Amino acid sequence: MSAEYIPRLMDSCLDDMLGYSSAVLIEGVKWCGKTWTAKKRAASMVSFNDPAKADTYKSLAYTDPSLLLEGATPRLIDEWQAALPIWNAVKNEVDNRASAPGQFILTGSATPTDDPARHSGAGRISRVTMRPMSLFESMESNGAVSLMGLFDGGQKIGGRSELTVRALSTALVRGGWPGLMGLPETASMKRMHQYMEAVADTDMSKVDKVQRSPATVRQLLRSLSRNISTLANMSTIRKDMMGDYDMISDKTVSSYINALRRIFVVEDVPAWNPSVRSRTAVATSPKRHFVDPSVAASALRLSPTGLLDDFETFGLLFESLCVRDLRVYSQMIDGEVFHYRDSYGLEADAVVHLMDGRWGAAEVKLGSKEIEKGIRNLKKLRDAVDTERMRPPSFLMVLTATEYAYEVEDGIYVVPIGCLRD
Repeated sequence: MSAEYIPRLMDSCLDDMLGYSSAVLIEGVKWCGKTWTAKKRAASMVSFNDPAKADTYKSLAYTDPSLLLEGATPRLIDEWQAALPIWNAVKNEVDNRASAPGQFILTGSATPTDDPARHSGAGRISRVTMRPMSLFESMESNGAVSLMGLFDGGQKIGGRSELTVRALSTALVRGGWPGLMGLPETASMKRMHQYMEAVADTDMSKVDKVQRSPATVRQLLRSLSRNISTLANMSTIRKDMMGDYDMISDKTVSSYINALRRIFVVEDVPAWNPSVRSRTAVATSPKRHFVDPSVAASALRLSPTGLLDDFETFGLLFESLCVRDLRVYSQMIDGEVFHYRDSYGLEADAVVHLMDGRWGAAEVKLGSKEIEKGIRNLKKLRDAVDTERMRPPSFLMVLTATEYAYEVEDGIYVVPIGCLRD
């Protein structure tokens, strides 16, 4: 495990936000590095994760929360959702300080239940989502190809990934968790399993104080893992779980999945709905994904060697890894990640859409034999989009686990995930 801070792409984004926002909330799944990143910028802090002081802090939060906000700025309030009055207290203190920038940093690993008395934070508290590290952040991608460069055009696409398929399987099972970097393979797998046990046993019930069955959580995680990178609906997930549970409803499955979303473990990819030339029906269902593919690998008890023996599962989890990295990179360039599928089966595993309207599409293919198929699909998507009503794609890309990055033809590229960056 690395004892030193690992720089994150979000660092510059967070510094920028603290320059114009009075308070910044960093939210995201536990263990992704929120506190570590926030502490690099904080001048003082209160942590509701501190076992020696948490009870005292919580008592103050419900009696006089302003006392917890006193201290050098930026003041870090770690895991604020453990004491809900803190939110309105920060909002009020920001107003008292005439909205001076850089006053507070809040971190949160769960979205609390709606409270009509809680202010939205609009105009006072900016939000940013943090995810586990991308391969570029963990220094496993050499960053030879820039995602922003693909949008801007003009860059010469080339590069060679040093990530072997074996190394990629190891990175996938370990995930982008900062606390696992540098650990031996067996140790990282054990730590990941312990993390997921805590999710099932504790976190799922703490998020909204609704008692949930840990056994059901584990079974749901396995079912979602078996259906990762697919459009499996609630009924499909429920039926997949029925081998162990004869009496479980779609409503129950939905409530458990929503709880997983609220602790940022599940992060499905929404559907992209462009203007198309034909009357083709476009899918509106999200694609099943976790915040990190290691969640699925852990739920299915897969080792790197086990993945290499099951290339079908490897391919699905590889797609999820690519989606994770695209999300991290897209966030840095004001973009979002979607998927596309129509009633004729035409699809794109990822569509990156920027705020200015530019977009690019990617097909994920684990091996070189599938690259041509991916290119054909992307060309069909390009031709299907009504370019009189929206822009043509800035680029089309096949993301692979292969070795070389190269340009196929104008605007169409093959890029190893081990060469990509923001």
